[in-house]
Amino acid sequence: MTLEILHADRLSPLRHGFFTRKGGASSGIFQGLNCGFGSSDQSDVVAINRDRAAGALGLGAGRLVTLNQVHSADVLTLTAPPEGRPAADAMVTATPGLGLGILTADCQPVLFADARAGVIGAAHAGWRGTLAGVLEATLDAMEALGARRADVVAVIGPTISQAAYEVGPEFMDSFLAEDPGYGRFFTGGPAGRPLFDLPAFGLHRLRSAGVGHAEWIGQCTYRDPGRFYSYRRTTHRKEADYGRLISIIRL
Repeated sequence: MTLEILHADRLSPLRHGFFTRKGGASSGIFQGLNCGFGSSDQSDVVAINRDRAAGALGLGAGRLVTLNQVHSADVLTLTAPPEGRPAADAMVTATPGLGLGILTADCQPVLFADARAGVIGAAHAGWRGTLAGVLEATLDAMEALGARRADVVAVIGPTISQAAYEVGPEFMDSFLAEDPGYGRFFTGGPAGRPLFDLPAFGLHRLRSAGVGHAEWIGQCTYRDPGRFYSYRRTTHRKEADYGRLISIIRL
């Protein structure tokens, strides 16, 4: 099956892609393009999937970088592929030929580019990382490489939508303690519990940080099991494990 790759016009001409699960070698509950070594899928099959994704963007062997994502605001500045998978949740580079890859299964994959300056970034932005400032930290690191914040385009890929993201009152309280105005990112759910709008919160943080352009591609991971992996959907279905989507940008 052919790979399905979602693109954002505003990131052009830089090569990038938000990959769906279509076109991979995994089977069973991981059916498709599972790119997560953190899953219980066969590691050799995951490696095949990652090679397919890297090859689709013209990346040479060993030039796709992914991280040990820990829901932090930590950002790495790369000039070459690091050893192993360092613990962090975002990367930036001005080095041609490096692919920055983010793995997700409901959290926000965010790809950044200042095409004029030749600086790119990629961030894993779940609710913890977004609240902790991973998006702003990525912009800071890009500026240190010569990017202009006003020239940066940031695009949020497939992520869980508000209609599928029911949370508890203590979750909402952690946001309101940071800023009472964050209440606008919550609405009442059918069971009387709050529903959180993660992509709207991500866009707010990006725009408040002064990014030149920010958008969400409008794809919900939870609602489309044929195209996307979802941690929350897997939990609701009581499945044993779940795959990870990959999103990549390169110079």
